Amino acid sequence: MNTKLVLLATACALALGLALPSRSKTIQLPPDGTQLKASALPGYAKAQGNCVACHSAEYMLYQPPTAPRPYWDAMVKRMKQVFNAPINEADMPEIVDYLVKTYGNEQPR
Repeated sequence: MNTKLVLLATACALALGLALPSRSKTIQLPPDGTQLKASALPGYAKAQGNCVACHSAEYMLYQPPTAPRPYWDAMVKRMKQVFNAPINEADMPEIVDYLVKTYGNEQPR
């Protein structure tokens, strides 16, 4: 009889423990040492609001500086479709324009 009571008490304790809300966890990211290159292009603000919300601005520096517009277009679409970046479709052309003119092959030389 004592064994049944212990098992019942254990089962109740587990059930109550599973029913309690879990504690949220936070992640402390290291500071970003690189910022997006400032620009008067409208895509600059949109890139700040979308791109660096998920990854470092340093990511742009890893892309080939000779990358043409289709490369950047594919990259932005990939972020939206594959990684579920919450980028508004209407903002995508301006983001691509900023990226190709700031980091790609349309940079002023």
